[in-house]
Amino acid sequence: MIKAVFITIFFFLTSLLFCQGKEELRFNMKYGFIKGGEARFEISDTVFNGKPAIHYFLKVKTTGITDKLFEVNDIYESIVDKTTLLPYKSIRNIAEGKYRYYNEVLYFHDSDSIYSQRSGGKKVQPELLDILSVFFYFTSPKFMDNIRVGDVVTMPALHADKINDVSIGYYKDEQVQTKLGKLDCYALAPVVDKGKLLERSDGLKFYVSKENKIPVLLEFDMKIGALKAILKSYKVDGKELLK
Repeated sequence: MIKAVFITIFFFLTSLLFCQGKEELRFNMKYGFIKGGEARFEISDTVFNGKPAIHYFLKVKTTGITDKLFEVNDIYESIVDKTTLLPYKSIRNIAEGKYRYYNEVLYFHDSDSIYSQRSGGKKVQPELLDILSVFFYFTSPKFMDNIRVGDVVTMPALHADKINDVSIGYYKDEQVQTKLGKLDCYALAPVVDKGKLLERSDGLKFYVSKENKIPVLLEFDMKIGALKAILKSYKVDGKELLK
């Protein structure tokens, strides 16, 4: 159960990042006063088959006591078209305890098809995203420039060789205390069922700075208590911007 929490939290932290040269963001996750894990994101320009592209890299790792109990060390990568933000290729490299999973997927949007190393080729719905690039896609102008309080946006995404809809709702504006002082933020929430993890159906929230569009805080209201993921470092081209 805790392992699922770590993966969910770090996915939603990727939700609102723009590529401005090479970016690196690091987050600490805390359960009360205990640090339980960290995530490192890198966003950089690249080229794929001669076309301008963006490379997203996410590494999730448990630390301390949590690492001894659950041991999560996962890597996700996505290479996307720089204009459409649709993926060309995705990689999922999972190490959780003794469990291992590795897969690479190629996306052919001109024919609405994919090729997975694990399951082969198949037809898919138009504009399919992978589980990492879907959250960056929510940063596109057609989402952020047009969304209003109460709106929910849904996109299809491939994860672990299965396709599911991913939805995010914008429910209010809020000021959040950060290293840079109080910031005006979008308060966003994925649309989820209450299930076994959450205390409430609206128990997962993340806060994104309106000024620079980076996530600064995520709160996960679980039945076992409150978990938080807090931005600790934000670098652009090697220069630290959180001081």
